[in-house]
Amino acid sequence: MEKLPAQMTVVAISKPGGPEVLLPEQRTVPQPGPDEILVKVEAAGVNRPDVSQRAGSYPPPPGASDLPGLEVAGEVVAVGGNAKKHKLGDKVMSLVAGGGYAEYCIAQDAQAMSVPPSFSKTEAGATPETLMTVWHNVFERGALKPGETLLVHGGSSGIGTMAIQLAKAWGSKVIVTVGSKDKADACLKLGADRAINYKTEDFVAEVKAASSGTGANVILDMVGGDYIERNYEAAAVDGRIVQIAFLGSPKATVNFTRLMVKRLTHTGSTLRPRSNADKAAMVAAIEAKVMPLLRAGRIKPLIDSTFPLEKAADAHRRIESSEHIGKIVLLA
Repeated sequence: MEKLPAQMTVVAISKPGGPEVLLPEQRTVPQPGPDEILVKVEAAGVNRPDVSQRAGSYPPPPGASDLPGLEVAGEVVAVGGNAKKHKLGDKVMSLVAGGGYAEYCIAQDAQAMSVPPSFSKTEAGATPETLMTVWHNVFERGALKPGETLLVHGGSSGIGTMAIQLAKAWGSKVIVTVGSKDKADACLKLGADRAINYKTEDFVAEVKAASSGTGANVILDMVGGDYIERNYEAAAVDGRIVQIAFLGSPKATVNFTRLMVKRLTHTGSTLRPRSNADKAAMVAAIEAKVMPLLRAGRIKPLIDSTFPLEKAADAHRRIESSEHIGKIVLLA
């Protein structure tokens, strides 16, 4: 194993603001704690929470790096004293609480996963955050079952494209909402049964039509706002709505009668503030139930574009344009 440098290049948030505040700088290479590993980053996924953190509205949890970046892939170059899952030289991909926009990043040993042999470094860097978000919210919180119908808002996003593939692998029907024909075509190619253009179609009416009037059993929503009440209309009896973000407003006026009449469950979650034990449990479940699909090549993240680490500002401009289809990844 090569000797580690003392310094590394990172991309830091110089002050709250637009993409231009993301600036390269030099920092000391971190050392892993007892339960941690140090990853030489080859790829880091770009996610909406990174944008929120850059804008000043999503501070890192206590003890986490102030650098953006919630998922990385690369080589293990140092291990803590209690780290037993991974060893030096292993290729891993991991959710991290921050610090991904860097040449080296600390990860929890229990949260890191071995990179499937068929995955490129770009695909590995695009996987952990979306995979864990979809697994926890669609399957653990939403309890999606084979034969049920899943509605995904933002179907062409990194999370949406992963949700399509996982739900289809589970034997479920998938309906998505998108904002263009290109995005609809991409989702249908991935296996979605119906892609609804929310700009020209009423998703409530279209979901009911596509489900023989039943509605969606599980709805994964990252929009909020007036979608909340419309989700209640589009949901099936005993439906589960899972809130993972608010690209629209976090506030809405809702007729909650439907919640009672349809016996709906409206839940939600965030991933970053969860305890290490919670995240490790999610990873263990994914390794048992989902990783075989990734190793077999049945599920892979859809890649929109890649940018060099130093061009993180351009990657943020891309994600904020909402024109991307799939994941945006930084290459170190």
